[in-house]
Amino acid sequence: MQVKWEEIDHYARQWIREAGARIRATFAEKLTVETKSHRNDLVTNVDRETERFFIENIRKTFPDHRVLGEEGFGDNITTLEGIVWIIDPIDGTMNFVHQQRNFAISIGVFEKGVGMLGYVYDVVQDELYAARKGEGAFLNDKPLSPLEPVSVSEALISLNATWVTENKRIDPSVLAPLVKDARGMRSYGSAALEMAYVAAGRLDAYITMRLSPWDFAGGLVLVQEVGGIVTNLYGEPLRLLERNSVFVSKPGLHEEILKKYIHH
Repeated sequence: MQVKWEEIDHYARQWIREAGARIRATFAEKLTVETKSHRNDLVTNVDRETERFFIENIRKTFPDHRVLGEEGFGDNITTLEGIVWIIDPIDGTMNFVHQQRNFAISIGVFEKGVGMLGYVYDVVQDELYAARKGEGAFLNDKPLSPLEPVSVSEALISLNATWVTENKRIDPSVLAPLVKDARGMRSYGSAALEMAYVAAGRLDAYITMRLSPWDFAGGLVLVQEVGGIVTNLYGEPLRLLERNSVFVSKPGLHEEILKKYIHH
């Protein structure tokens, strides 16, 4: 049976806009904030309600699709057979709680493990980054340009300060020279937005040591559609059902950083 990607895309956009409006409507309300794996890993009632909203709509409209969701309301997914939606209802929950900005809805739709549709929706700015495999990526329906190579000395790179101070995942001295050599460093606290910014040319690269599939699924499709490169820190493809280090970059810059700073 032929998959109707136009139809799936139509519904995905509709639900994202609706979910965004619902999230904005909660800004005046008091949030219920809980912690998950540690004190900085936050979840709110709005994360949970938003994920439920998506899953109910997907199950009703596309009963044969499966869903992997951050808050656990989806299916128990061990393989990527068929069509799988990978959803983060609010990526950047800490920003949502503290700032009411710099967070996004992130969705990737995969067929047999291949990213077919990707969305990152900046709820507060009302910016919808969307991509369909082979059709390019768009920001609010305006096409995003293919990414041009850039060198480290001219690059604006997103990297959390955690990775150049003492931490459990990487020797801080590995990326410190990159911080010094790049034109500038940024950190926004939302992987989905940071990947969307690379796709839109607002950032040149984004590096982090540990992301779950729902953090990068939407951004992965976006970045690849404009010729960007998405791998783990060692240049290998990401594994969609587990946590990965993630290195997203413009072409050229990706090779330069890998060779000069990571594999040197």
